[in-house]
Amino acid sequence: MRAVRYHAARDIRVEDVPEPSGLASDELLVRPRFCGICGTDLHEYVAGPIVTPSEPHPLTGAQNPQILGHEFSADVIEVGDGVVNAGPGDRVAIMPLAFCGQCYFCVRGLNHLCVRMGCVGLSWAWGGLGELAVVQDYQVAVIPDALSYEQGALIEPAAVAEYGVQRGGVRPGDTVLVTGGGPIGALVVLAAQAAGAGAVYLSEPNPVRAKGAEGLGASEIFDPRRSNVPEELKSRTGGIGVDVAIECSGNARALEDCVTSTRRAGTVVQTGLHVGPAEVHPMVWSENDLTIVGTWCYRVYDWQRIAALIQSGAFPVERVITGRIGMDETVPGGFDVLIDPEGSAVKILVEVGS
Repeated sequence: MRAVRYHAARDIRVEDVPEPSGLASDELLVRPRFCGICGTDLHEYVAGPIVTPSEPHPLTGAQNPQILGHEFSADVIEVGDGVVNAGPGDRVAIMPLAFCGQCYFCVRGLNHLCVRMGCVGLSWAWGGLGELAVVQDYQVAVIPDALSYEQGALIEPAAVAEYGVQRGGVRPGDTVLVTGGGPIGALVVLAAQAAGAGAVYLSEPNPVRAKGAEGLGASEIFDPRRSNVPEELKSRTGGIGVDVAIECSGNARALEDCVTSTRRAGTVVQTGLHVGPAEVHPMVWSENDLTIVGTWCYRVYDWQRIAALIQSGAFPVERVITGRIGMDETVPGGFDVLIDPEGSAVKILVEVGS
């Protein structure tokens, strides 16, 4: 079968690999349909290996070269005799995290913080950018008939975004700032609106991306290179500031804007991944009684809830899709396009099978 495999930084290849053979009782064989390219994949491409394992992974045993793809929908082909969550012919979305179920965090329901956590498409034998993949029973959720395969592939990044909104405690009527108009930032804008936010503001320096974000329904979009975002927001909130700020770009300046834009006793959520150090001013946090929250992934049991939210129409995740490509175009039409800092692409889906 064909698969997109990560070998090293700037070395991703579409190549033939052996098909899966044999299933454990709790495993399913699936045929991926659509798979998104994630920011984590881009970090691996530019500066990896970071998450993909150079040595055998302690939970899964996986090791580079790694079949990529952890945001995907699929058709179930075959199931082990102990599988209960899906059957042959079902359309599913994959929750890609793998966890031990035994560590301090797993036994407390915090499986996304498992000390040996792995991930399909990053530290697993298989991934969504292969023509076939093997996953475990707890990793599949049947897609409602009303959802497309494309929407199903977006449940994973949508769960990241919705978790940031949830951890921020966004309530109906709240005013929210989102920094960064990439795929997670765009989905956070949509998720905050789904949570009932009264106004959602977006800060995005790329003018092409900012223009594209106009269709997300943000109350206003600021260019932080030309505007003082905290001052602009204070002027729109009677000098108070936003209730919640969610940082989605992994940028130190954006984090500072979030802190300065948030009202006293408000909440700042760091959802974007910082790959380097950032200077912060904790005295400002204390003086303003701020709650500072970090998020990592999502609750592993939220797939059906996110799918229902999408199905209701309140969370139109398909709006963030800016491109669809075939597997052979994954690098030139996907990775290379997405790492362009001046580019317009937000979320590119790879059509793996049909």
